Amino acid sequence: MTVHETTHAPDDLEIRTPLAFNQEFLCAFDNGEADGAFGNRHTLVFGWRLSGAVDAGALQGALDDVVARHEALRTSIVRGAEERYQRIHPPGSVELVVSDLPADDPRPRDVRAEEFLNELDAGTYSVGSLPHLRARLGRFDENDAVLVLVLHHTAGDAWSMQVIIRDLAARYAVRRGSQAPVLPDVHQYGEFAVWQLESAAGAEMGRALDYWGEKLRDARILAIPTDRPRDGGLTNVYAAHRFVFDGELTSATLKFSRAARSSAFMVMVAAYNVLLHKKTGVTDIVVPTFTSGRSDERFMETVGPIFNYLTLRTDITGCETFRDVVARTRATCFEAYGNDIPFPLIAHGNPGLVSPFADDGVAVVAFEVLQAPSEVEEEAIGGLTYSEIRRRVLPQPLSSHIPNGALWAMDVLPSGEIAGSLKFDRNRFDESTIVDLVSDFRQVLWNAVTGPDRPLREI
Repeated sequence: MTVHETTHAPDDLEIRTPLAFNQEFLCAFDNGEADGAFGNRHTLVFGWRLSGAVDAGALQGALDDVVARHEALRTSIVRGAEERYQRIHPPGSVELVVSDLPADDPRPRDVRAEEFLNELDAGTYSVGSLPHLRARLGRFDENDAVLVLVLHHTAGDAWSMQVIIRDLAARYAVRRGSQAPVLPDVHQYGEFAVWQLESAAGAEMGRALDYWGEKLRDARILAIPTDRPRDGGLTNVYAAHRFVFDGELTSATLKFSRAARSSAFMVMVAAYNVLLHKKTGVTDIVVPTFTSGRSDERFMETVGPIFNYLTLRTDITGCETFRDVVARTRATCFEAYGNDIPFPLIAHGNPGLVSPFADDGVAVVAFEVLQAPSEVEEEAIGGLTYSEIRRRVLPQPLSSHIPNGALWAMDVLPSGEIAGSLKFDRNRFDESTIVDLVSDFRQVLWNAVTGPDRPLREI
């Protein structure tokens, strides 16, 4: 089970495809192998508990089927001085490592499963090795295992990972001789890139650009001070502070969201706006977030880095209560979603918007609520039941990286809790600063959703 190296792909089998706008955006954060968007820790690492006896041979075959089905998993991004493009390679075999988890460990298996996931989340995976998908299977016993998939972020996003696990489950079932859902036709990422570039000249794109030109006039992404300035001689060391908001706070958040005719994301980002205002005194708040970027239904089944970086500008000047902040944040979100276009087009010609990325004394902090659909229900498919590990609580002093800044990631769980993480660079932030920031956000959110009509200064 060897990994196909990009350097070994014969030239006559290579297919050149232009870069999508998001790939161009990632190239702006290219800092080599150790750091940035093409670094060996800029990865997505997801885990599932598997119930049932796992056939390693069928799993290997299913993984390889997925790579054959989705070109992005075997595509390299050529980043030359004169030219940038995608190079699509022939299908290769996924590296699958199978191991037995210690039988004499007395800790609960859920804890051990998360620890196994975290260990792999802290690993290094070269962007130069194909396929971009790796798999690790840890077995507790013959009928209980943990499957971890690692995807380099230049080859996909959280939505892609859900497509991958759905396709993997279906192909595993077929290879085991069982019935499986028929997989839909897939449009490849290269087709998405071409469609996106062609759409850039359309009237709809022009209208959206006009909107953003006016909306973000003289705007800057609101960054927060770091404990230490960036040191260009140090490699980033990202950690993940993980936390869970209990059922009482989650229930109150969801109840108020329904009453305010808003999503949980809108309410949480409104609370985050209040927190930023309390920390900085700023009322014109620009917070970056992410969308799926899949505005065209043809690409719902596509694996690739389609996610889009979206800036939410909300001026809370004159807001007297949290309900007022939610109303303005809600309007901001609806407008932004209705004009969701590639961020490089928005940022072009607006250097002030992204200037905080170059400021060594601050960090841009994005805020997202994970909304990718779960593509695998918890039911037996080909003899296996898949259950995603979403409630993660173990601290991670070393985690997968992001290209720059820091990142909140919130997830409303079926259990009635909100799980979250705040990813940060340990070279720039003290852990205590991050712990306090999460604690402050929790308090603001609680005060806001339980007393939305109190004066804003009391939130």
